[in-house]
Amino acid sequence: MEWQDILADGYGRVPEMMGNVLSGLNQDDLNWQPSEDSNSIGWLCWHLTRQHDAQMAALMGEDQLWVKDGWHAKFNREPDDGDMGFGHTPEQVANFKSPPAQTLLDYQQAVTERSKRYFQTLSKADLDRELKEPMFQPLPTVGVRLVSIMDDSVIHAGQAAYIRGLRQGKGWQKY
Repeated sequence: MEWQDILADGYGRVPEMMGNVLSGLNQDDLNWQPSEDSNSIGWLCWHLTRQHDAQMAALMGEDQLWVKDGWHAKFNREPDDGDMGFGHTPEQVANFKSPPAQTLLDYQQAVTERSKRYFQTLSKADLDRELKEPMFQPLPTVGVRLVSIMDDSVIHAGQAAYIRGLRQGKGWQKY
């Protein structure tokens, strides 16, 4: 197995987990918050995909699918490629109205598939290229960023699964 295949497998597990989490949920479930200052399943799935899309697009030197492919319209949001949920207030999270579960999943699958194609274009040397981001010390590399994107996605998918468990109780997982 090559390193690109390992990355593709890891990234591919996120839409699989999201599919399991989102299966059978209605709009009330997607927008439900366990408390007024917590995230909803819909917001978490949107956010994890937005950060994945934005960071991967930056690495690739391409436009985000959010704007390029019109995903913002499917989410009834502005084509602001800087809005990924970072720094959202509890009020902004509460005001987020999730699209249907299938839209969340389709966006994640599109972003994941583009990422997998990108992995195949990289050489081992590309992974060591430092990113010009002086706010981080030491400077991150492409390889570090690829792991960071996947890590953030897995964390938020796990949070969405936890919230679903709070909402529906035991037995919702079908592994």
